[in-house]
Amino acid sequence: MMPHTELKYSNDLTLDTEAIFTAIEWCINQKDPSAGVCKSRAYPASEYQHTHVYISVSLLNKPHRDGAFSQSLLEVLNSEIKSLLIQDCYFSLELNYVSDYYLTDYFKSEYSQIN
Repeated sequence: MMPHTELKYSNDLTLDTEAIFTAIEWCINQKDPSAGVCKSRAYPASEYQHTHVYISVSLLNKPHRDGAFSQSLLEVLNSEIKSLLIQDCYFSLELNYVSDYYLTDYFKSEYSQIN
């Protein structure tokens, strides 16, 4: 399973979402080289109360991803992401583990023009 990241933020923030996504993927793969690519998406909000950013990182639950792994990953993600922020804001970062009943793969359509 590829990790997933969702970044939700008030649109008064100037964010380099591509740099944040790259940093998150790098951090995950430094801690767990088997993780692979991290599918990421950003959602700027035009309606909000208080300037903020909320980042959710989801991983598949695996035996080696225990409490120590999770705390270590959370710490490095926190540090790396905040180093890319240039404005004051409320900041939330969540690390999630998906259930055993989660399916993810790569679907390749026979009709796709993308190779």
